[in-house]
Amino acid sequence: MSSRVAIACGGTGGHLFPGVAVADELLGRGVEPLLLVSRKKVDEVALRGGKHAAVAVSAIGWPGLKSPRVASFALGLVRTYVECARIFRVRRPGAVLGMGGFTSAVPLWLARRWGIPALIHDSNVIPGRVTRSLAAKLDRVLVGLEACRGHLPATAAVVVTGTPVRKELFGAARGDGLALFGFDAGRKTVLVMGGSQGARGVNDAVVAALPALGAQMGAWQFLHLTGAEDRARVEAAYQGAGARAAVLAFCDRMSAAYAVADVAVARSGAASLAETATAGIPSILVPYPHAADNHQWFNAKVFADAGAAVLLEQSKLDGAALAGTLREILETPGRAEAMRAACGAFSCGAAAARVADEVMGVMRP
Repeated sequence: MSSRVAIACGGTGGHLFPGVAVADELLGRGVEPLLLVSRKKVDEVALRGGKHAAVAVSAIGWPGLKSPRVASFALGLVRTYVECARIFRVRRPGAVLGMGGFTSAVPLWLARRWGIPALIHDSNVIPGRVTRSLAAKLDRVLVGLEACRGHLPATAAVVVTGTPVRKELFGAARGDGLALFGFDAGRKTVLVMGGSQGARGVNDAVVAALPALGAQMGAWQFLHLTGAEDRARVEAAYQGAGARAAVLAFCDRMSAAYAVADVAVARSGAASLAETATAGIPSILVPYPHAADNHQWFNAKVFADAGAAVLLEQSKLDGAALAGTLREILETPGRAEAMRAACGAFSCGAAAARVADEVMGVMRP
């Protein structure tokens, strides 16, 4: 059996980090993972100093039929085919796993053409374009949520695995996290995050909520991950409101962030949902309104219907609404505890192992 698995997982943190989690699991089983990522900055930064071999391919995301970048998209596909063919020819992988997104398409198509077992993982309720187009032709379609199954062809070999999460994100001591961020053990902590690159809509809503918090300003503290472009503005808003806050463009100590959080205000990308659910953190979810097929709204709806989160649409969000929802979760007796318990249904601590099981189950000599 080949001891190498190619994992196509680049483009966004939501594809990359679950792919890294699977790579960690496979490496522990004696299988050598090779990560196929994009040339985007998020991949470069996240993989810097990583323990897995990685190759950046030329693929870019679909820009839309009327975009002037259509020619660049087509050229990227051709180049990616040549790059992947060269990689697979030098050392043929025993299987190819795509984590969804634009970097998955060519490696999976090439795997099918060359008779290499091929699997795809999709974390969202509404599967992506690549998943939908290839699902019926692959050895396995692995999904993060049961609700995804109904959006796939009946002939697809669907297995619900959960969304892989990195083990190092969990288990940090709350006290260590409080010390790291300079927080008070007697205050409740609001974690604000918009995904791997921040989210201006979420940042705006939190800034607008600060004047409406009143007495809670002295009882709460904020850990806010803004993205690089918004950090100075948001930090100034907290200072002006007299709030206790740690404002970071990006956090490379998410285990500590999850350890201190009593509630999260976040987008509803599938990877961050899997992480907050596994950490047992109640969430206020603000879906990104321009996500493909509005998939973040559908992700958030599943969590909200189960009682693990509250869904607030960005178009209807203002400071008063967000402040009121935070109060309702943090100040209503038993509310946060009930939401924390509901998170258990979506916990993904074993997801990477399940995905690795499926990969190794189809690998060929």
